[in-house]
Amino acid sequence: MTTLRCLSYMPVKWGLFCGHRRQMGLIILLLHVFTMVGGQIRYSIPEEMKKGSVIGNVAQDLGLDLKRLRSGRARIVTGENVHYTELKTDKGILVVNERIDREQLCGDVTPCSFSFEVILENPIELHRITVEVLDINDHAPVFPNKDKPISFEISESAAVGVQFPLQSAEDLDVGQNALQDYILSTNDNFILKQHSNPDGGKYVEMVLQKPLDRERDPRLSLKLIAVDGGTPQRSGTVNIDVVVLDVNDNAPVFHQSVYKASLVENTIKGTGIITVNATDADTGTNGLITYSLSKMKGSAADIFTIDESTGTLYVSGQIDFEKNRKYEVRVEAKDHGGLTGTSKVIFDVIDVNDNSPVLNVMSFSSPLSEDAPPGTTIGVLNIKDADSERNGQIKCSIEGKLPFKIESSLTNYYNLVSDQQFDRESVSEYNITITATDFGSPPLSSSTKLHLKISDINDNAPVFDKSSYSAYISENNSPGFSIFAVSAWDSDWNQNARISYLLEDTEVNGSPVSTYVSLNSETGVVSAVHSFDYEQIKQVVFVVRAQDGGSPPLSSNVTVKIMIQDQNDNPPQVLYPVQTGGSLVAEMVPRSADVGYLVTKVVAVDVDSGQNAWLSYKLQKASDRALFEVGLQNGEIRTIRQVTDKDAVKQRLIVIVEDNGQPSRSATVILNVAVADSFPEVLSEFTDFPHDKEYNDNLTFYLVLALAVVSFLFVTCLVVIISVKIYRWRQSRILYHSNLPVIPYYPPRYSDTLGTGTLQHVYNYEVCRTTDSRKSDCKFGRAGSQNVLIMDPSSTGTIQRMQSEKSILDEPDSPLEVRCSNLHLSSMLI
Repeated sequence: MTTLRCLSYMPVKWGLFCGHRRQMGLIILLLHVFTMVGGQIRYSIPEEMKKGSVIGNVAQDLGLDLKRLRSGRARIVTGENVHYTELKTDKGILVVNERIDREQLCGDVTPCSFSFEVILENPIELHRITVEVLDINDHAPVFPNKDKPISFEISESAAVGVQFPLQSAEDLDVGQNALQDYILSTNDNFILKQHSNPDGGKYVEMVLQKPLDRERDPRLSLKLIAVDGGTPQRSGTVNIDVVVLDVNDNAPVFHQSVYKASLVENTIKGTGIITVNATDADTGTNGLITYSLSKMKGSAADIFTIDESTGTLYVSGQIDFEKNRKYEVRVEAKDHGGLTGTSKVIFDVIDVNDNSPVLNVMSFSSPLSEDAPPGTTIGVLNIKDADSERNGQIKCSIEGKLPFKIESSLTNYYNLVSDQQFDRESVSEYNITITATDFGSPPLSSSTKLHLKISDINDNAPVFDKSSYSAYISENNSPGFSIFAVSAWDSDWNQNARISYLLEDTEVNGSPVSTYVSLNSETGVVSAVHSFDYEQIKQVVFVVRAQDGGSPPLSSNVTVKIMIQDQNDNPPQVLYPVQTGGSLVAEMVPRSADVGYLVTKVVAVDVDSGQNAWLSYKLQKASDRALFEVGLQNGEIRTIRQVTDKDAVKQRLIVIVEDNGQPSRSATVILNVAVADSFPEVLSEFTDFPHDKEYNDNLTFYLVLALAVVSFLFVTCLVVIISVKIYRWRQSRILYHSNLPVIPYYPPRYSDTLGTGTLQHVYNYEVCRTTDSRKSDCKFGRAGSQNVLIMDPSSTGTIQRMQSEKSILDEPDSPLEVRCSNLHLSSMLI
């Protein structure tokens, strides 16, 4: 016989335990029951368990082996609700097969359970299993017609304590999960009173504890809440609408005791501004209201009107912010019962930017010195705008890019201040346009114009129009001749720009510059003090100072260079051959001379310069023009054909030397040329010329001595050679120690400093003299002098050496330098 055991099974999720407190007695009784068929077990599970949830371990609780369950083919065989469970023979457990709803299974009966039997074969065993379904709080209390509110109509004069019954709620759960209490939403007028029925049910009533006021709460919306005792707690709600019926006991009342509105100035007449609203808590005819304006003082009575039906106030006059910035009116509301209410309406006038700024120049300093430092206050302006706030705020500016700025000082006062250093020479005056603009929308502005003059200071020195001056003047000018004018300008003004011209103390060739030129202090005209001579001075360089009339005065200097231009005021001067006192130059040409034989060269200079010193040579007259010619540029006299025996011994040539000036100047030279091979022939030809006695005696002596020497040379060659060498040595010593050279000396290359060149070649001339020539009348000039060999017709054949004018060749400024090779005296024309 199988022992009956009470087995407990507690799922973790639900916290179940074997045996409910209510079923303890039943379980104890079952422990003492013995059957022949097998055991009996009881399980307690909550409703709504998921499918597959374990109810209990049947094999363990019945003490059966799993093999026994499989071999006995254990299965559930009886019971009405066997579909709720399923036996897992492979594991020996009982699981939920489908959803178990306690309310559907048992309704409000408690406890709720169902039973079934498990049968095994070979041998047959039968076991009863009871499953108790425990209630869970899965249903909330529900009011019937919960979507339809509970409605009451109660007069505001109802007495305190009146009761109003309410509907009851239902809860399908049982026990602690069933309906437990009712709650009324918070309000000032009603409380909730609960009652219990004989069957244990509950019902409630709503009791008035404070009088109603329709004007305050014409309609009350309450909520009735039913709650159960489950965990978590569930509830159901139904709305309660209370309509309070009116009693005529209230006067009209404005929504606001004071209305405020903004009113734009210049608002058009007839414009609605604001609507006041008064209400009467009563209804019906007791709530009809009429609006009116109370008696007003001042201008407001003519500016506003009100619509008595709607309470809208309208503009009926002119609104000007600058006259009145605020208006105040009183409005009355009267119902048909004669009760009235009042309210005040305050209008704040909004400013419109309808006033332009007004500019007043309080102070202005003109003219202003150009050395005024930046930051100097030039003018003070007062600017006002009758508008307010941003419409009356001013922004002050200066038109254009001018060296000024506006600074704010006191309220409504602005300073015109210089912003940089002035320069009157750049800008002498300013037209200043000051514009004041407000910040309104659109902005308004006004302007004023100021004319500022800049006064001058002496901050600029005179400036010449050239960095240096160059002028030309022809020599031989008349004294006081105006050469040219210097010019300077001063960017300053008036006295500061008045310029005086002064000559700086300088020297020209050791003399003050004032001895050469004069300067007009006012006009700057430079004039010549005296006539200039190009041959003495080529240029005059001096400094002119321009000084203004400022205090202290400023000045600047400029260098002036006056170049003297040459004029053709000097004729050519013949340097060779030199002719003085009617002397005639004599040159000898051998009859064996070939064509082009150089007879001599006419050397001339012109102290002028440039083309005035360009010389040309022409043969003006000749005894035989077919025999000689003169080089046009170099003055060389050459033969142009072969000399013959028929040619006369005595030839006379007249050469004219002309410069290239305009008009040209000229000089002539007369040359005597002897065409002969020996001295006697020459001498006999020229005997017709008068000679002085002393010269003739000396000449005879020289001839005798010469003939003796020649005879001695022919006697013996050796004696001749020795005699000749001794003779030449003696002659060279005598010539070296002599103070007077025999012939003129010209440097090898006679050149013109101006590049014209009157003597470009080197020529040698030979002169022969006797051994006793030291005693002759042949005189030698001093060292450094210019000497030529001339024949004086008045003498008796004596050759004299005349000294040329030293001043011409020694002139330091002479453009010419005479150069020629050493002249060897090899023969003498007698």
